[in-house]
Amino acid sequence: MPVRRAVCPGSFDPITNGHLDIIERASRLYDTVHVAVMINKSKKGLFAVDERIDLIRQVTEAFGNVEVEAFHGLLVDFCKERDIPAIVKGLRAVSDFDYELQMAQMNNGLSGVETLFVPTNPTYSFLSSSLVKEVATWGGDVSHLVPEAVDRALAERLTKP
Repeated sequence: MPVRRAVCPGSFDPITNGHLDIIERASRLYDTVHVAVMINKSKKGLFAVDERIDLIRQVTEAFGNVEVEAFHGLLVDFCKERDIPAIVKGLRAVSDFDYELQMAQMNNGLSGVETLFVPTNPTYSFLSSSLVKEVATWGGDVSHLVPEAVDRALAERLTKP
């Protein structure tokens, strides 16, 4: 029987409970879920790519079928190299759909890879890594928005002089 594979791509700087919800739901639908951490050399993240990968591995370990690695370039090339036929993306709002639909159509046109849209749990519909970083930077409590390991990492990173 063939292995059903999908990828959940993103920058995950840092991973939030919203991201984790989508990854967990995908892990129940697919035999293997690849989490592809995008490398953008023109952007300085709060966490280095290796740190993000480590955090994601920690918080997805219980799922048992998640593989985490970095990538740069076209997501369709990542998929082609690993024989992944599907991309799973969470959608928070209609504005996400407009952009993601264009990306899905481009990816399908380039390689035949399908994109599945998963509606975000309403609890996380407002949540983004950028908002988490901004609130945490100003000392706000984000413990209910990110996994515990991420909350600790944020506190440590943002309290260093």
